[in-house]
This record gives sequence, C-alpha cells and structure tokens, in this order.
Amino acid sequence: MPFSIVTGLLKLDQTGATREIPLLVCQNGPVLSVAEYCLSKKRSLSWMEKVTRACKLFLEYLEANADLNEENWKRFRNFAHSLQSGSIEEATGLDGSGLYWEGKREREVFRTIKLLTDMFDWLSREYETNATQFNPKFNGIEFDKRIDHLAYIHRRSKSFLGYAWQLEHSPSRLTRSRPQGITWRDRPPKFPDERFEELLFKGFVVAGKPDYRGMLITLLMHGGGLRVSEPFHLYVSDVNAATDSNAALVLVHNPQDGTAPSNWRNSSGKQGTREQYLSAVFGLVPRNKIRKDAGWKHNAQDGDGFMQVYWFPEIYGQWFMQIWKRYLPILASAKRNHPYAFINLQGPTVGKPYTIKQYSRALKRAVERIGLVSRKRFGTTEHGFRHAYAQRLKKGHVDDITIQRVMHHCSPESQKVYTVPERKEITAALKAGMNTLSAIAEVPKPLRLESYFED
Repeated sequence: MPFSIVTGLLKLDQTGATREIPLLVCQNGPVLSVAEYCLSKKRSLSWMEKVTRACKLFLEYLEANADLNEENWKRFRNFAHSLQSGSIEEATGLDGSGLYWEGKREREVFRTIKLLTDMFDWLSREYETNATQFNPKFNGIEFDKRIDHLAYIHRRSKSFLGYAWQLEHSPSRLTRSRPQGITWRDRPPKFPDERFEELLFKGFVVAGKPDYRGMLITLLMHGGGLRVSEPFHLYVSDVNAATDSNAALVLVHNPQDGTAPSNWRNSSGKQGTREQYLSAVFGLVPRNKIRKDAGWKHNAQDGDGFMQVYWFPEIYGQWFMQIWKRYLPILASAKRNHPYAFINLQGPTVGKPYTIKQYSRALKRAVERIGLVSRKRFGTTEHGFRHAYAQRLKKGHVDDITIQRVMHHCSPESQKVYTVPERKEITAALKAGMNTLSAIAEVPKPLRLESYFED
C-alpha cells in the first residue's frame, strides 16, 4: 500500500484555530497517531516532517515484509539494518521486498531510529489506558492500530524497541546505530567584526538610498544575537527606548503565547495572547504556523513569553535606535493590515510583511557591494551574525552562564559549539602552556640524532 506525505491544516477546536502539519496518508486516510504525536510537541515544521518521513519508511518496511513471522524487536532491528545497508542484494541487484532502498549514512540511520523510539515512548505513555474520557483513544485506520499495537508491546515487554537490562538495571537499546568516533568540528564561521560597519552603512545603501530595514534586521542578529527568523516576529510596539541608556529596548515575543499589545483585550477582558490578537484583529495566524515563513525555536525566556535583546557591545543598541527613528516615518506611510515591524516598501506587495527570503537576497547583494563573497563557510550569510555575537561574548570573557542567558539557550551546552577553539588558537594555547611548563619543570631539549646513531 503506497504512503504519501502531504501538508494538511488541522482544525484544533471549535474556535476555528488551525495548525499546519505534515500528514502521512494512505488509501484509507491519514495515519492519525503520527499527527497526534506531532501536534503534542511544540516543535518546528521541519521536525514534524522528519518524524513523518521516519514513520513512512517504517510502515513501508512493515508492508514489504508483512509475511515475516518474527518478533517485533527483530523486525525493528532488521528495519534499521536495511536503512543502513540498503535493501538491494549486491550480487543480483534485485530486491525481493520491492523497496529498493540505497544505504543511508550512519548519522541518518541514528536520527531515524531516535525519532521512532521517541514517538513510541510517547505513545506507550499517553495511551496507557482507555479509561480517561478527557484523552480517549481514537479509532484510527489500520496503520494507527498497528502503531498502537507496537507501542503496547513496547509498554508490556520492552521488547519492541529492545531494552536489554544490564548491571544496575541500566537500559540500553538493542536497535541502535553503531557508536561513532568524535570528530571535532571547527568553530562556526562568523561575520568579520571589522567589516560590519562597512556592511551596514555602505552595503545596505542602494543607489544612494539607505535600506534602514535591512540595517535594523542585521543589527538585531550581529549586535543582539537573534536568529534570522526572530526579527520577523517583531511588532512595532516591541521596540522602545531604554530608560537607562540611549540604546533600544527590544522585546521579542513568542509569536503564539506571548502577550498581546497592552492596549488590546480579548473577549474575556484580559490582555490575551498574540495568537488571539492576530486572529481577532487581523484574521491572521502567527508566522511560525505558516509553512516556510518564519520559524520559532522554543528558547529560554526573560519574562512572560518574551526574550529581551541584549546588545553587545551596547553601542549597537544605540545605532539601532537612531536607525529605527529614521525607519518609523517610512513604516507609517505604508498601509498595513498587520502589526509587524518589517514590511515590503515597494512593488505590488507594499505593506505586506517582509520575508526571510527577501532579506537573504538583500543581504547577499549588500555583502557583494563591499567586495565580500556571500557564502555560509565564510560567515557572510545570515548565519554568521549570531556566531559573531557568541564569539564576541567569549572573547570579552563573559562567563558561560551569562552567555547562555543572553543567547536564550535552554541548555548551557548549546553555546559551546560557537566558542570551541580553532586550530590556530589551540596551537597558541599549547605554546603558552609550554612556556609555563618550562618555567617550572625540566622539558626535553633539542635533539641531536648523531649523538645516538651513526650515519
């Protein structure tokens, strides 16, 4: 039975609220258990697509090997093996299963196995019993029942995903990718700080006309550490003057759960959420719910549903405020049917929300205007600005906890990728360590081989 992945809008409740998610469908309809799992997690669309693709692969494997009388954990193990080695017989080039899979890299196999494992863990927890009326089991299609049955086996015997109890009852998966050695990665490339002012005030000038909008978005990333998607959720009301400096006070609100602007009240007389505000006032949904518009990563927050932009150094916040004051009259002159700060300023879409794709094109042209090549590996795309922010913090000897806080990471491990030493820094550190060592201990002297060996 063929499976397909389509994009669907699911109605969440009687309010008419919808959520766009990928749906795994077959001739009998959607596999609802997969959709239910995706909806339960506050994760990105790309994550949902990966889960759905993993389930599609697994169900296709079960269909192709339905006649095998094997224990479920063995079938899952064989599925992982087929992912890694492929399903085609090398000697003949034939595939009795009809899948004709080529082997995947170990990393891809590991991710697929983990995604499925997490989903079945969730299913086994959520559907422990049929007794509750507030979260009843739905009667799905055949493949819902198959997935639920496998989760039931996982719950009962732990054999489907292969728990092997070892000493001290430490669980280990039977089906997993082979361990891989660690490969140290170079520090992510950053935009060169010494070229940033030139980029801002020369690169973002087109035919003598400054692109204030591009400057502001770039400052939020390079000087404030935002991800590229986050400025596109800003409302005009989210930018204010700081009371204790000349810098801008910028609060980036969660596009769904963040509080609505202070002058708006919902039907209950309360301030309500941004999702409620967008729906009631503009008939819109948050941008992170629109496919490929502006994503949202669930970060650590500074307050009730918002992140504060912490400028480093603070002068970038002062630049932002000066440019913002020049941008506001341009913004006010355009007709808008939304609250977003960054808009299209010309053409048939004047007043519509500005997009990440449009900004990326503008950034590429700005980079090339100052003689740089726009490549991710050079740090000259939008990804290089947050990297520059993190590495500037580390270079300024800001402690790790503060870096975690200002970059809004949930885990202190997250920022370490930005600050790992480069090879030239490792060499310099080892030389400095050698100087220290030679001052306190005897170290080997230069070697004369002729004193040991005859020519």
